[in-house]
Amino acid sequence: MMRSMIRWLALAIFVAGVPMATCAQASTPVGERHGAAHTPGAAARDNAHRDVVRYTVWYPAAAGSKETPITVGPPDAPLFNIGSAAADAAIARGRFPTLLLSHGNGGSARMMGWFGIAMARAGYVVIAVDHPGNNGMDPMTVAGGTLIWERAEDLKAALKAVLDDGDLAPHVDTARLGATGFSAGGFAALAALGAQVDINHFIAFCRAHPDDSTCKPQKESPGITFEDHLKAASTPELAPFMRQAKDNHAVPGVRAIFVMAPGIIEAFDPEGLKNVQQPVSILLGKADDVAQPATNGELAAKLLPHASIHELDKVGHYDFLATCTQAGREQLGPLCKHAVAQDKTHAAAIKQASDFFAANLR
Repeated sequence: MMRSMIRWLALAIFVAGVPMATCAQASTPVGERHGAAHTPGAAARDNAHRDVVRYTVWYPAAAGSKETPITVGPPDAPLFNIGSAAADAAIARGRFPTLLLSHGNGGSARMMGWFGIAMARAGYVVIAVDHPGNNGMDPMTVAGGTLIWERAEDLKAALKAVLDDGDLAPHVDTARLGATGFSAGGFAALAALGAQVDINHFIAFCRAHPDDSTCKPQKESPGITFEDHLKAASTPELAPFMRQAKDNHAVPGVRAIFVMAPGIIEAFDPEGLKNVQQPVSILLGKADDVAQPATNGELAAKLLPHASIHELDKVGHYDFLATCTQAGREQLGPLCKHAVAQDKTHAAAIKQASDFFAANLR
């Protein structure tokens, strides 16, 4: 994302609700809660060396819960509309299938709220994280983009924290557990499914294809180069974590994943992808020039034995962010220029995910 967007995301750590009239209630109100998990890998990536992984939970709320709108950006001119939810509402009765949600490079749990809230409204508990050192509220770090497999460890830690929460845990059905993500979050979901990371494969790919978009500095952190990641990987601070790259980062119990415009696929062992037995659903935009389909989503679909893929015409990478407001379109330029209405793209993602998880998390 552009630096201007990241600056405004800092305003939305936990309280991006805008004081507007209460939204009209849908048939299933959605609640929203926040918490913190802790991992050693978080301290290695966070700019202030905090071991904290913030997480957001969206869930079916008790009848009568009052939702309020959620936006990202300044209250008088928000840049993104997220949706609506009832802060700290009581959770509805029952046990619900559960999804672990990972955002893209420089994003946030809140930025993926359009998807998480929709899935909660469909009857899921959704646990989304802010990946340390690689989110839009905190300073981006080199380590945050280097230790990419730690994203799966973030999801694992957040799930454990929710299962330790006496209010939420009785409603989380770990026998019906899935993972989902956008861009680098798609990589995280695959790692959470058990796909083996192979950083040496990624290094070799980028040396052979330096112009591939995945190997270039990202818009969210334009000053961080591929060589910067290589240098960081060899430092005493990160070396112990680098040795863990090929470890099994699977989140126990994940049965299926849905990914949107997945990125960094070349950082997996190709043979390891061929060994993944769980079902995977992939959604791509054909106009994606950030996580280019040929070396990312389409490659994953070819290697994964139980993958299905759907590609959307004229849809780009950032179409999968939250819906841009008029102010966002005016201020954020290319980030908010879409050939296809975002609501249409979002609806396609929600339907594909809903159908897929309904079939595979029975």
